[in-house]
Amino acid sequence: MSKVLARRGRWSAYKLVLMQAAMAGGASVFFFAMWGVQSGLSALAGGAIAVLPNFVFATLAFSHTGASSAGKVMKTFYWGEAVKLLLTIAMFSLVFINFKVGFMPLFVCYTLALIVHWTAPLFFKQSKVG
Repeated sequence: MSKVLARRGRWSAYKLVLMQAAMAGGASVFFFAMWGVQSGLSALAGGAIAVLPNFVFATLAFSHTGASSAGKVMKTFYWGEAVKLLLTIAMFSLVFINFKVGFMPLFVCYTLALIVHWTAPLFFKQSKVG
């Protein structure tokens, strides 16, 4: 039963990451069409900085579930969040050091992906209990 719950939680988290990726991809295409290649690539980098750490978090955080492994669940959530934060910092650093990016497209796309992360649960189907 706990494997089913883990799979269900992981799938919900992956749907959220896919929604973020779709928003980031759409914003990148918009920036590319409106302002050219550098803006499109900058927006794509911003989207990747938001999406990839969330994917890693979802993978780590939903590797265990159930009352019998409550300690493991908490530990993987904390590790997942720590890895997500460090990966975000590392990706921002790599992008700023190695590429000439436009700040506006990068941060707009990053922010849009985060907004999707914050608002997407409002659109997920809620199952009624009881």
